[in-house]
Amino acid sequence: MSTDPVETLRRWADSGAIWRVLARRADSVTVGLFECTGGQEVDRFTSTDPALLRFLGDRTSSDS
Repeated sequence: MSTDPVETLRRWADSGAIWRVLARRADSVTVGLFECTGGQEVDRFTSTDPALLRFLGDRTSSDS
């Protein structure tokens, strides 16, 4: 996984896979990375990166 969480999510979605916000707090977010079908979770990470929080905004997944 890239050290840039925004780049990780962009590449994940560009490859056809799905990411979902699993937990959100004012200063952190946990994101799950799922197979293209949205079925099985492949990985997850938690980040306090302000750029990631801005990128996500109110979105809950790459589908939204």
